[in-house]
Amino acid sequence: MLKKISILLSLSFSIHFQTSAQGNIHQASTEYQYPTDPLVREKLETWRDQKFGMIIHWGLYAVPGIIESWELCSEDWISRDSTQTYDDYKKWYWGLNKKFNPTNFNPDQWAGAAKDAGMKYVVFTTKHHDGFSMFDTKYSDFKISNGPFAQNPKADVAKYVFEAFRKQNFMIGAYFSKPDWHSEYFWWNRYATPDRNANYDIRKNPWRWNKFKEFSYNQIQELMTGYGKMDILWLDGGWVRPLETVTDEVRAWGAAIPAFSQEIDMPKIASMARKNQPGLLVVDRTVHGEFENYRTPEQSIPATKSDTPWESCITLGGAWGYVPNDNFKSATKVIHSLIEVVAKGGSLLLGVGPGADGTLNDIQVARLKEIGTWLNANGEAIYNTRTTDIYRDGETFFTKGKDNSIYALVRLSEDQVIGSTITWTGNVPAKGAKVILLSEKVAVKWKAEGDKVTVTLPVSFLKKYKNYPSLAFKY
Repeated sequence: MLKKISILLSLSFSIHFQTSAQGNIHQASTEYQYPTDPLVREKLETWRDQKFGMIIHWGLYAVPGIIESWELCSEDWISRDSTQTYDDYKKWYWGLNKKFNPTNFNPDQWAGAAKDAGMKYVVFTTKHHDGFSMFDTKYSDFKISNGPFAQNPKADVAKYVFEAFRKQNFMIGAYFSKPDWHSEYFWWNRYATPDRNANYDIRKNPWRWNKFKEFSYNQIQELMTGYGKMDILWLDGGWVRPLETVTDEVRAWGAAIPAFSQEIDMPKIASMARKNQPGLLVVDRTVHGEFENYRTPEQSIPATKSDTPWESCITLGGAWGYVPNDNFKSATKVIHSLIEVVAKGGSLLLGVGPGADGTLNDIQVARLKEIGTWLNANGEAIYNTRTTDIYRDGETFFTKGKDNSIYALVRLSEDQVIGSTITWTGNVPAKGAKVILLSEKVAVKWKAEGDKVTVTLPVSFLKKYKNYPSLAFKY
């Protein structure tokens, strides 16, 4: 039997970010099951060493600059122009495929910016819920390679994204939406489309749903066989699932739950995928069990630490994809989130959205570079680490290296002028131990009074930096 570990997490989260869309937010899963395949377990530990990745949402929604494809969904939390009928809106949205022509598409810029940020893995959206494929699928004409961009040498977009990131030695992940709102096998035009689910009774129309399962299998097979080495299959759309797996967590989304299963045969898909990509991590988000190799709380950080694999996926701006005049988080805010996530045992997957022209804007690139500057000096306290029993004291967080070194990461507010001493409680260095300020690679003076540690910063450091996102010490 598979070893099943239940992880009890608080339903409260330290939410650091606001989002305009609330009906599509996944909370932290409440249980976890370790994989048994030795190759999967090995890759899982390799992934856990990476700590920091980029998720890229890019599709038709970049043309008007809206919240991914969610405006197609007729649910109460969605806002649209009230002067336009729903049918007309859908026709307009589907028609964006005739306008999407990203002639400046530059995946090398994306991969270079991610590398400069200190990121180590990527998840690229090959297809969002709207069904528009960002790869040259044979099973749909609704794709980037069948429009104004078709004659471009890089029309098979996903291929060139994955190649660009492989050149930078990234682990490679393919995001794939299980629901497909453009497919007649999911949203049948015989009926209205009242919500995110299949809009017909699957029990009464098994042929149609079986065609959808076949379609999903075939598209995933294309990604697993025609796009080079893959490390992660990141499956979104957790409402497409066996009915018996619907939990209170799923009900808390507030979305309609049909009286029938919307399962797509994950055992068959995973078997095929791993036959072609041995050791592949499968992330069937929120569907707990053997096909959720790590958990993915969204736009939030769990309240407590967990030593089983998880990742917070959080946006750099206010939306996953491109929106005009987005309000991007400061580098300090992202660094603080990364520190907290890693100290609690997770990884941070930071969301960026290229514009409709195919490039990241100057602010995104600058933010990523600022983050990377800090990681270049302090990354030893982040990468390849695991948790400590005492993982936090106020704004000081702790990680542990594989050689049992302890790292203390002190978060400093953006307007805080650094004083000459820093204190924390707990994780006291051993008597006579050296405490190293990582950014300077120098030993600092320290003392302990009981379990309170005080370190004195070098004058040279204080002269160089009046403000700094976080200090990292090793001992």
